Amino acid sequence: MIAPVSLQKALWRGFTMKCPNCGQGRLFGRFLKVVGNCDVCGEDYTPQRADDLPAYLVIAVVGHLVVPALLAVEIAYSPPAWLQLLIWLPVTGLSAFFLLQPLKGTIVGLQWQTGMHGFEAGRRRRDGEDPDGVTPLPHLASKELVS
Repeated sequence: MIAPVSLQKALWRGFTMKCPNCGQGRLFGRFLKVVGNCDVCGEDYTPQRADDLPAYLVIAVVGHLVVPALLAVEIAYSPPAWLQLLIWLPVTGLSAFFLLQPLKGTIVGLQWQTGMHGFEAGRRRRDGEDPDGVTPLPHLASKELVS
């Protein structure tokens, strides 16, 4: 049996844009398009629903890094506005661009490891709770047969 993947490892594998399950396969087929299945271990990634969360996280992270740096430069050197724009617009745009895919991978890794959305069946299977992939209905599982 394969050792379970910790939350930290799944998040790191997602951040490095690798399959959270095996750490070998590619997580993305195109820039922000998650592959349907891992080409190494076959893990299914069609249930992922990262939606807009990666973009919100990128805005928060980049904003918290760029704004203090911009203010520090303004206070220390007081450069003209055109120079500030020349510096900070590319820094902000490139930071957001290069951080978006790793953060989306992290969110997919989080969903995969915790069993969010359609990943619940896979998580139960990995944890050994549901080896056949079939979950009995709750009202039938507790019903006793009377003769």
